[in-house]
Amino acid sequence: MPETRQRHWITLALLATAGVAFAVMQTLLIPALPFFRREFDASQADVTWIVTGFLLSSSVCTPVLGRLGDTHGKKRMLVLCLTALGVGSLGAACAPGLGWVVVCRVLQGAGAAVFPLAFGILRDEFPREKMAVAVGVMSGVFGAGGGIGLVSSGFILESLGWHWLFLVGAVPALAAAALIWVAVPESPVRRGGRPDWLGAATLSFGLVALLLGVTKGEAWGWASPRVLWLFALAAVWFAAWVRVEQRVAEPMVDLKTFTRRGMASTNAATMLVGFSLTAFFVLMPAFVQVPEQAGYGFGASAVEAGLFFIPCSLAMILCGPFAGSLGGRVGHALVLRLGLAVTSGSFLLLAFAHESSVVVLVLLGTLGIGIASALSAVGSLVIENSAASETGVASGVNMITRTIGAAIGAQVAAAVISAHTPAGSLLATEAGFTVAFALAGGAAALALVPAAGLGRRRGRRARAAGARRPALGTT
Repeated sequence: MPETRQRHWITLALLATAGVAFAVMQTLLIPALPFFRREFDASQADVTWIVTGFLLSSSVCTPVLGRLGDTHGKKRMLVLCLTALGVGSLGAACAPGLGWVVVCRVLQGAGAAVFPLAFGILRDEFPREKMAVAVGVMSGVFGAGGGIGLVSSGFILESLGWHWLFLVGAVPALAAAALIWVAVPESPVRRGGRPDWLGAATLSFGLVALLLGVTKGEAWGWASPRVLWLFALAAVWFAAWVRVEQRVAEPMVDLKTFTRRGMASTNAATMLVGFSLTAFFVLMPAFVQVPEQAGYGFGASAVEAGLFFIPCSLAMILCGPFAGSLGGRVGHALVLRLGLAVTSGSFLLLAFAHESSVVVLVLLGTLGIGIASALSAVGSLVIENSAASETGVASGVNMITRTIGAAIGAQVAAAVISAHTPAGSLLATEAGFTVAFALAGGAAALALVPAAGLGRRRGRRARAAGARRPALGTT
């Protein structure tokens, strides 16, 4: 028994390392975008593809690899994802120009499937009484890794050079891939059948059209024919995907699963959490670097701006496991609602009380507590509302909703700041940040609406249903 427990925590440590590697690479380049624009003499629209390409690839690859993991083995697909993340990082470090960096970022995006595959492995390997804490750790890793990326970006850029922005992601990703291949057992729970390549293709086309429209909305104009055409094309492809999934014998996504109230409410709340979290990641570095002569901001350097994220990152690391444990006792739906309330309150206070750096640091700490609690609860609720054989794809679809919310949040935040930047000026007015922070808080508050549809009674029924399923490792 002690040996089994030790194996469980070794598995969790390796999965958490893999999650940190991906989450760091997701945000590490955001503060460095102005540098890349100067380095490669590129336009703002071109350099934004460093982020856009990563998001598009993440959205397309996540459900496909999650489904393949459910069918062919979660560990095998997880190692493949980490290898793609590591190889993409090494390739970008050697890039001769912006185009090659974007191509490598697209390859890195395949690493997004790390989280749904890891959740699936946790469900297959961990005893039920330990699963909530394990999911809390992995969920906290997502937010904490993002914070670490923002904290370290300026230091790495100024001290080591831009190539190291990619090398710091390559080493842990490839090391984790090798260790997971050796030390983590392959998940015994499989879902038979052939891959639904037609469903994967139609879903991918729909996601590409949607996210391309969202990410280009500010540059092209939200009412421009090109953006409207992309949104219309996305609607057509999503309709085609639904039609395909209803007709094929082995669909990539069982639509009935995701129309259940519990899963639909969880995904809706997740999208709004993604909106708030990414809007924050985009806004905060710019806010703290505004010169004090503007009447707000703290005139921080790139390195100092990263230090502002330390309270938030520490809170996520510490509170993720605690929120998972608390959810196991009082219900993950309640923890989700508490996390959303704290997140919303922190954002709204930040919108109107940001004159003092001490106050901002305290609010960033409470924000980390709220986000860690919400993400931990979401991961557990996805597992509660899905069968063991569909955990990978269920978590993958949940990851997509977070990515879509993140893309929308980033673009809305950028659009608000742009609208509050006077002509001929490089600095937005204080009102721009106030509105943007308030919108992030409003999105977290709005997430309380679908979260209200989740309750402990439903969680008990899901766990009871899980108890009646065949034992792990059987078919």
